[in-house]
Amino acid sequence: MEQLYFDEHIALQEEFGTRKLADLLDTKWAHRVLSSDEQAFIALRDMFFLATVDKEGRPTVSYKGGPVGLVKVVDERTLAFPGFDGNGMFYSMGNIVGQQHVGLLFIDFEKPHRFRVQGRAKFERESPLLADWVEAKYVVTVDIDRVWVNCPRYVHRYQRVGQSKYVPVAEKETPLASWKRMDIVQDAIPPCERQQAEKEGILTLPEYEDKVARGDG
Repeated sequence: MEQLYFDEHIALQEEFGTRKLADLLDTKWAHRVLSSDEQAFIALRDMFFLATVDKEGRPTVSYKGGPVGLVKVVDERTLAFPGFDGNGMFYSMGNIVGQQHVGLLFIDFEKPHRFRVQGRAKFERESPLLADWVEAKYVVTVDIDRVWVNCPRYVHRYQRVGQSKYVPVAEKETPLASWKRMDIVQDAIPPCERQQAEKEGILTLPEYEDKVARGDG
C-alpha cells in the first residue's frame, strides 16, 4: 500500500481544495509502525469496529466487543484479536478469508480519541495466541499497512457503565445469548446450546423482544 489515495479521492480533494492537506496527512501523518503510545491505547480498548469487503466489493462493518485487551499488540506491525461465539454467519470472517483487506477503528468515548488501522488479515483456526482469551474459538492476525490518529472533534462523550455479561470470564459459565434461547431457533443450534437454553429458560419471540427493549438482550 504505497499511498492512501486513488484517482477518485484525488479528484474530490482537488474539487474541495484539500489536496495539499490530504498529501500532508498521507505522507507526514499516516505511518506503518505503531508507536509506543499507540500500542498502549490499543491494549486498553475493550471494543473496536471491523470493516471488511466481500468478493463484489460490498463493505460491512462489525462491532467487536470483549475484555480490556481485546486486541493484542503482537509487535509494532502486527495485531491480533479473538473470535468468540457469534451468530454463525461468519460474515466478516468469510470476507477476511476471501479478501484479507480490513480496517479497524478504535474509539475512546470517555476522552474523545480515535485511531485507524488498515491492513491485511489472516484467519487462524490454530494459534498459540488462542490461550490469551477465554473461550476464543479462533484468532485473526492483522499485518499493518497504515495507521493514523483521526481528529476526535465529532466523537460524542459517553461513559462506560460496565462490561457485557456475555464477555467470557475464566472459571465462570458464560450465559447463552438470549436469542439462542428463543423457541424458534432451538432446531438450528447445537445440542449443547439447546441444553443450556433449556437450563436458562426457553423464550418466545415476544419475551425476547421485551428483554431487548429493556436493555437485557
